[in-house]
Amino acid sequence: MRKRKRSFGSDHEEHIDESWLIPYADLLTLLLALFIVLYAASTIDKEKYQSIMESFQSELTGTKIANEQAGLSPTPPSPELGKGLPEQNNNDKDLDVLKHQLESYINTNGLEDKVSLRDTKKGIEVSLKEVVLFDSGKAELKERSYKTLNGIVGLINTVPNPISIEGHTDNVPAYNTIYSSNWELSAARAASVLHYFESHKVAPKRMQFSGYGEYKPLYPNDTDQHRQANRRVTIVILRNR
Repeated sequence: MRKRKRSFGSDHEEHIDESWLIPYADLLTLLLALFIVLYAASTIDKEKYQSIMESFQSELTGTKIANEQAGLSPTPPSPELGKGLPEQNNNDKDLDVLKHQLESYINTNGLEDKVSLRDTKKGIEVSLKEVVLFDSGKAELKERSYKTLNGIVGLINTVPNPISIEGHTDNVPAYNTIYSSNWELSAARAASVLHYFESHKVAPKRMQFSGYGEYKPLYPNDTDQHRQANRRVTIVILRNR
């Protein structure tokens, strides 16, 4: 007699292997992330895009991307710092040109005995004797000084450098009802030149003035000629350093 095969249909339920869904879902997630990154790439800067792509690569491959910026300053150098040296070189060239222009102006107008020029570490110094600018003991500019100052201010405005205006006197005390000492007189004279420059479109933020009185003479105050040379206003076009 044949044996009847036992049917397991009602006793055992067959299960489908769905373990492949996990890597498939991961792949879909990564593809979605890729499309998001590509879409966002047009609206972010290059550095952020590179960072996102490295993170994405790290997640995709399971490897850590080396940080090329390790050990460097997190703050990028300022563009001004990178341009510092060329700008200074260009500025020095501009001052050299200005010096030659001032020399030409002084020689062309026969001002060699009244206006002197020096190129120093501090800057280009233009010294005008008292007789060019002021009457003795006064700080109001003489009208005939305007022509000389106009030529100088026109050349000064060709460069952006800061300007220091310095007043100097001899050692003869300034006793009058307005100025009680050479300090006040020298400072007032420097301020008069500053205000004249301001009225001729030199930017106020570029300028400063100081009064040195008798304490920075060019020569000993032992002769009339030396004292006359010490009474001066010096316009210094400062170097950008």
